[in-house]
Amino acid sequence: MTGPSRGTTGFVVVGAALAGLRAVEAARAAGYAGPITLIGAETHLPYDRPPLSKAFLTTPDADPVHYRDADALRALEVDLRLGSPAVRLDPVRRTVLAGGRETPYDRLLIATGAEPRRLAHLPRTAGVLTLRTVDDARALRTAIRPGLRLVIVGAGFIGSEIASSARALGAEAVIVDAAEIPLVRAVGEVVGQALAGLHGRHGTRLVRGTGVAALLGGDRVTGVRLGTGETLAADLVLVGVGAAPATGWLAGSGIALHPSDGGVLCDEHLATSLPGVYAAGDVARWPNRLLGETMRLENWTNAADQAAVAAVNALFPERARPYETVPYFWSDWYGRRIQFVGSPAADDVAFVSGGPDEDRFVALYRRGDRLIGAATLDEPRKIMKYRRFIAGRGAWDRAADALAGRLPR
Repeated sequence: MTGPSRGTTGFVVVGAALAGLRAVEAARAAGYAGPITLIGAETHLPYDRPPLSKAFLTTPDADPVHYRDADALRALEVDLRLGSPAVRLDPVRRTVLAGGRETPYDRLLIATGAEPRRLAHLPRTAGVLTLRTVDDARALRTAIRPGLRLVIVGAGFIGSEIASSARALGAEAVIVDAAEIPLVRAVGEVVGQALAGLHGRHGTRLVRGTGVAALLGGDRVTGVRLGTGETLAADLVLVGVGAAPATGWLAGSGIALHPSDGGVLCDEHLATSLPGVYAAGDVARWPNRLLGETMRLENWTNAADQAAVAAVNALFPERARPYETVPYFWSDWYGRRIQFVGSPAADDVAFVSGGPDEDRFVALYRRGDRLIGAATLDEPRKIMKYRRFIAGRGAWDRAADALAGRLPR
């Protein structure tokens, strides 16, 4: 079977970033010969986002890395519609309205990703930026200079990467985070505390347990006042308080969304509550049976892998398989590589190599009698051993063997 044939309404993918592109590629690789439409809000060809907070900022005049050029996309026989943000999904008529144009679908994949969260109580003013797109990154790169006083709101991965890049460019950086321990949801308290120490060791002040109460200045920001009453001078403020699923365009469609974070609710095959509609990437929340959790992941690896499975499941129901994965992500701070696999929802965390105050470590996460996660700092050769071990539902009491390399590959 080759999926819906030519002449039907075909496969429509909304979101032309990594997940959307991988879905198109997977559809063609699986033998789907019908029409494909790829709709994107940005005007740029699909590009690699992770460097935007790292090498892109520190390399003058660097261009984004595009996954495929226009010729390669044409070879996929895809109707590419860039600069066309989606505004409505009509599941009864099975159409998507984007760029002032209605597009009918037979199968639809939602891959619209996430949007930066903003601080609703603060006015929008010059000198206050967020980072999500290459245009955001260009504006930030233009602004950062030696001696610049940068205040970053949010000590997550994006904020931390930007602080690292700013320090490399000679700027002063202060990070403000409302949590006492940053990154708890991503890596847990133990490793979150360990990673927080990297900032101070590299000249970045980290202010924890308070938020920004007000912006100072008139037409342009000159500083921030914290909830503690302290005032920080600022030539630039970067808001990096996380991202929210880009689902505003789905209002009125009746699609089921998670009541807390707004992610699109999917089953184990990545099908949503609407017939013929699937979701993948930052926007999707689904039950990951391998780890026994319902998850919504915001990382490169998941966007690529999940979209490929969702596309095949949507187009070839007879081949449908549950999407199970051991999550993997990485981050680069101050010339050091942080990597994580699995889940931070653990009963215990133990450092089996190095320690929380050191610049190299391996930390393992136990849930019951299973190894459920692993975090490493500057141990790039070890992390994938743990990912394979977790995928095999490896027992905690054998986890040390994985570190020593004594487990079968």
